[in-house]
Amino acid sequence: MMMIFKALSPGRKHVKHSIVAALLVTLVGWSGNVVAQDDMVPDWMRRNLRANLTTSRDSGAMMNLVQPFSKQVSDSVVQVFCGRRSVALGVVVAVDGYLITKRSELTGEPISVRFSDGRKVSAEVAGVRRSSDLALLKVDDSRELTPIEFSEESPLVGSFLISPGRAGRLIGLGVVGVQSRRIEHQGRLGVRLDENDSGPALVRMVYPESGAEHAGVQERDRILAVNGQQAVGRHGVIQALRQIYPGEVVALTIQRGDQTLDLDAVISDIGLLQESENDSKVNGPRSMRLSGFDQVIQHDTVLAPEQCGGPVLDSSGNVVGINIARAGRVVSYSLPASLVVPQVLSLLEEARHAR
Repeated sequence: MMMIFKALSPGRKHVKHSIVAALLVTLVGWSGNVVAQDDMVPDWMRRNLRANLTTSRDSGAMMNLVQPFSKQVSDSVVQVFCGRRSVALGVVVAVDGYLITKRSELTGEPISVRFSDGRKVSAEVAGVRRSSDLALLKVDDSRELTPIEFSEESPLVGSFLISPGRAGRLIGLGVVGVQSRRIEHQGRLGVRLDENDSGPALVRMVYPESGAEHAGVQERDRILAVNGQQAVGRHGVIQALRQIYPGEVVALTIQRGDQTLDLDAVISDIGLLQESENDSKVNGPRSMRLSGFDQVIQHDTVLAPEQCGGPVLDSSGNVVGINIARAGRVVSYSLPASLVVPQVLSLLEEARHAR
């Protein structure tokens, strides 16, 4: 069974408090008095701090200080592949071969995962939660796995968050920017519909680089149905599309002159559709799904889209959430453990019942 929440042992707390104290002193500058009053800070850490009077948060010295946190969860973090391409990270949630990852990065190609020891095994989707963009995977491996241990702790605004990768590697260190909040659904097909036409929804414009353009939707097309369901007019199409999250594929039935066509389009986030070329260069690669989350923790760790799906830790080493999206140059979202845990439990129950 999965250990969802687990109290820290006194010995483990001792080590963690040492690192937390070092983090605080390192970021505000060296103060011999502060460290001298904290008997938990070992001599090697004091020597490192003296050599770095005003260490930057993103410096090598700072990364070395938080590296132990990445290593402590290394057996529970995996790299997820679709075909030969790495698409996300994942975390083990049950000893009997289940893990969770970011759903919208799965492409439909055969899935495999690589563990911290380098072994790579095949996996299949055992369940999904569209609202949170999570997928439960079942790996084809008879060995017992090491589940992640989520914490009930909630990170405060201004506190540090640590994002580990596979095999104990450290992705980065960030800071919580705002109170946890809801991110409203911002998915768009990428068309402008005629507001005055009374017949089936008439396409007046197709936005460049949108899912609609890539699917082959053209101006003057009429949208008759969305995902096999008849859509009556402009309002009906808009209502149907609002149920579809960014990154998901929508099946469109199109009337083009005397022809009826079936097209598949990917819903895009409005933020990606509207940004300028310069904004795109500044922001860098972003996750396909940036919105439509009931609750997220926003932090400024620089993540690549394929580094989402992994755990996020607080400055005491507690696993407080799952990184779920890179939304901007210095904006990343993670799902809090309070949201993840109930969904994981229900996914596991459904998957085991179905087997």
